[in-house]
Amino acid sequence: MKVKFATLTLVALALASSSAIAKDWSTVRFGVDASYPPFESKTSDGKLVGFDIDLGNEICRRLEAKCVWVENSFDGMIPALKARKFDGVLSTMSMTPARLEQIAFSSRVFRIPTRLVAIKGSTIEPVPQALKGKRIGVEQGSIQETYARTYWEPAGAVIVSYQDQDLVYADLIGGRIDASLQNAAQADFGFLRTPRGKNFAFAGSPIYDTKTLGSGTAIGLRKEDVDLKAKIDKAIADIRADGTYDRIERKYFDFDIYGQ
Repeated sequence: MKVKFATLTLVALALASSSAIAKDWSTVRFGVDASYPPFESKTSDGKLVGFDIDLGNEICRRLEAKCVWVENSFDGMIPALKARKFDGVLSTMSMTPARLEQIAFSSRVFRIPTRLVAIKGSTIEPVPQALKGKRIGVEQGSIQETYARTYWEPAGAVIVSYQDQDLVYADLIGGRIDASLQNAAQADFGFLRTPRGKNFAFAGSPIYDTKTLGSGTAIGLRKEDVDLKAKIDKAIADIRADGTYDRIERKYFDFDIYGQ
């Protein structure tokens, strides 16, 4: 009798465990920092728009799930994801070795280099020896902050972190920092091509560094949510295969952001 009871108990535990793993993904919540156009931003009436928003909504459509967007500061994305405030981070988050230790990622969404922006005519260059004493603005918690603190701060650059990208540009325009470091496409379309960026330009060449800048951008996920990752990966593959990705991309960019 004891053996039979033990067996039934094990079966019950196994069923409970399996039902916890097989979560119902009829609603998928994405964390987003809406200060990074053209990837994610808000219109004057508060509507979320951008490449990542369109892509996330299309993924949800293919998963037959309701998409819920949860705004969060970028530097708090991973803690909030782990705390189950949302199910994925779809907010221009790059896959870096440090982040891969904490969370999982979907298949790649795009890969764009990092670039420095400064006032037109500036002789500033994105190399350590040229940045001693210069104030460089970065978004707090971004890969650009990690890159600048790893390679430029030891050489004497002053790295100034901001809660969001709009604050970086505000201080760049106001002359309180000498340059800003961010995703090249975001800088181009979200700043340089806008009226407020008319007096600024890229400074130096694009920057690549797998160690700090990662191997591309993807959707951040909890490691235990393997079923959600499989669903999202399939949706991304299908979106790429049937031309939907290209259609969304052309809405915001005039070049291929997926990368090699």
